[in-house]
Amino acid sequence: MARPVVSEDVLPQPIALGCVAGIGAEAWDRLFGSPRPAALHPFPELEGPRHRAVSTPGDLLFHIRATRVDPCFAPAAEIMRQLRGVDSWDELPVEAQEKVIGGTKLTNLELDVEGSHVDVDTVLGPDGTEQRILRAAMPFGRPGQGEFGTYFIAYARDPETMLRKMFLGEPPVGHDRILDFSRAVTGTMFFVPSADFLRTIPARRPPV
Repeated sequence: MARPVVSEDVLPQPIALGCVAGIGAEAWDRLFGSPRPAALHPFPELEGPRHRAVSTPGDLLFHIRATRVDPCFAPAAEIMRQLRGVDSWDELPVEAQEKVIGGTKLTNLELDVEGSHVDVDTVLGPDGTEQRILRAAMPFGRPGQGEFGTYFIAYARDPETMLRKMFLGEPPVGHDRILDFSRAVTGTMFFVPSADFLRTIPARRPPV
């Protein structure tokens, strides 16, 4: 009797599923009352000489990632969504794109280019130590509307300093040149509590 052949592609595969939960300033006030976590407040609108970071409301962030796409269809929210000027960016030679970013396109090696995205977005503390930041940008697209871009998501102790450098600029390099090829249409700030905090939420809610 012939045995059916099952391809490995259809067998269940392990799923590395993770979720980061963040809480906005106004949602924090409604859920937990005072005091808010340090530095948690509504996202400040930034108006630079050429570019503008808008402020949009947001209560909860669910940043979901997995080794497969299908488990990720769950509530999520935007921190900053940037619409790319795809045509203008693609018209640049690769070498010019690398100078804007501050890194090689194929090997992702950092380049020492003053005024590049990497250079402008590097934040130093009072002692000259580089401040840590986790970037977790994700592409998005709505082909029917001709809309494509990036969900710019960054985790840091002090994200405002980086955003001010990006949009307002600092002498002598000015604003982040990557903004010349994109337009920010949302901007929200969240506090990401620890897993232990999330487990104790029922006990922390203020009385009604």
